[in-house]
Order: sequence, then C-alpha cells, then structure tokens
Amino acid sequence: MPENTTSSRPKKLLDQVRDKIRFKHYSLSTEDTYVSWIRQFILFNDKRHPSEMGATEVERFLTYLATERHVSSSTQNQALSAILFLYRDVLAVELPWLDHFERSKKPRRLPVVLTVAEVQALLKQAEKAPEPICLIIRLLYGTGMRLMEAVRLRVKDVELSRREIVVRDGKGGKDRVTMLPDSLREPMRAQLAARKAWYDEDLRLGKVDVWLPDALAKKYPNAPREWGWQYVFAASKYSIDPRSQSERRHHVDEKQVQRYVRKSAQAAGIFKPTSPHTLRHSFATHILQAGYDIRTVQELLGHSDVATTMIYTHVLNKGGKGVTSPIDLL
Repeated sequence: MPENTTSSRPKKLLDQVRDKIRFKHYSLSTEDTYVSWIRQFILFNDKRHPSEMGATEVERFLTYLATERHVSSSTQNQALSAILFLYRDVLAVELPWLDHFERSKKPRRLPVVLTVAEVQALLKQAEKAPEPICLIIRLLYGTGMRLMEAVRLRVKDVELSRREIVVRDGKGGKDRVTMLPDSLREPMRAQLAARKAWYDEDLRLGKVDVWLPDALAKKYPNAPREWGWQYVFAASKYSIDPRSQSERRHHVDEKQVQRYVRKSAQAAGIFKPTSPHTLRHSFATHILQAGYDIRTVQELLGHSDVATTMIYTHVLNKGGKGVTSPIDLL
C-alpha cells in the first residue's frame, strides 16, 4: 500500500509564518499584521514565491505603497518589517540586499497634549461611559499607561496598600512600576470586588482559564485558573481564543476605550485629535509642569532613552524652549 504522505506534506507558506510568530511569542495582532502584509506582497508580485524574488520586487512593493496607496512612513516600515521577518526568520534566507534597505524616516511631530482644563472636561464626559471603561480612561491619564497595558492588567499587579501598579511586559518587553492615584484607589477596589464575583461564577461554570504569556501555562499548569492571573478589566462575555479555540473570558476590547475617549472629547468640545495615547502624553507633560524631573517621568513612562521623554519639554505652556517673548517685556 502507498504511504500516506499527507502528514509529510510541507505546510503552506503563511502557515509557516504563523508557526514562527507563535514560536517567538509575538502577539496575535502582530501575527495578523505580518501575515496580511506578506500576503499582499505575494499577490502584488503575481503570486510568485518569495524565494524567487529579491530586492527589485521588495522595492517595487514599498514604492507602490508610498506612491499609489499613499501610506504613512510608519505603515511602510511595518510592511518592510513583515517582509524582513519572512526572509530572515521563516525562509532562513540571508541575502545581502536585506541589509541595504533604509526605513522611511518618520516625520518628527510634537505629541498632542490636552490642557488640564480639557482633561477635566473629558473625564467629566467619560463618566457617562459604562464601567469599567470609565475607570480605564481615568487610569490612562492618572498613571501614564499605554492602552494595551491598561486593558491587559492582571489582578496580582495591582497593589492597593502600596498604591502601585506593576506594568508587566510593556513596550520592549520591560516591566516597570507606576503609581495608583489615591483618587482611583476605591474605584479600583470596587472593580476588583466586581471582578471577583465574575471569577467565582466562571469557576463554577468551568470557564475560568485565562490566557497566559509565553510558556507559563505549561510551566505553571494551575496558574490560568488562579485569581491573581485574571484580567482586572475582563470582557462581559466569553469568546473563543483564536489560537487555542478555548472558550474563556478575554480582556475588555481596546476599541471600546478608543471609541469612548473620542466621544468624550467631542462632547467636551475638544477639537484636537484625541485618542487614549493623548492621555499618556498629557500625563507626562502635566507632571513635568508640576516640577518633577525628567528622569522620574522617563521611569514612569518606561522609556529606554531619556531623549524620547525630552519631547515633552517642548510642549510645556511657556512655548518654544521656555523662553519669554520680548514683546511680553514691553
């Protein structure tokens, strides 16, 4: 009888990409983004296999993105990162031309920062948002956390007694500690109490498992069911994990927070482009205005380089370089 060759048949290229991304423990959003760009790259080149292509095809694709689709420099760089990942990590091809690609320079722009009065007005409107969305929005401004750091917050990383929040696996894979504002301590305590009630119900239904990063679920098999590992801001409904196909409670959808921040800004009469990240920019600028040193701000934000934090010195109230205009001295 002929041997069954189905199991030995090589995987499709995009499946190989997904396997390598998961092996490297990249996020699901990165997986979706990289697979999408690689698929577009292949389709643009008439479905030719990447091993048959080189610098010319990559340049043509990136030029098409810039000149015909008018994508931003950051989007073009994202596409290039996906293609480089395909060649270096999936196909294991080290080609000299890979090292000669220069990434598009991202234009240097000052961050959008709200005034204290504008933040007050936005947070007032955000009170109309359902919990826990309202609390997340207040946390973004009160702690300087990034949006995904807030929605992925775990129970064990909230220190009510020490008034601290431990941000795990932030940008660049770093951990850091930020403050838990006094004004948000009791709302956070109430949120944890409500979350514990959900946890007890999930435990009864056998749906308490939570996604754990990297290989922790294998190393600590009981951890996914423990209270400390649960998301503080969990979704109200169960969903299917696209990787494991397990039905469980994920964290709040970050798009909900984005939507309510925009709505709150509009209702408050703020016409600056406002997103959850605007609250992080405003947090940094306002504590600099309060007299805290730049290194403290760097540590709270989790920046690797103080030069990144220095941009907030350019958006303080006194204008360019903090210089008083001579017309004000007349």
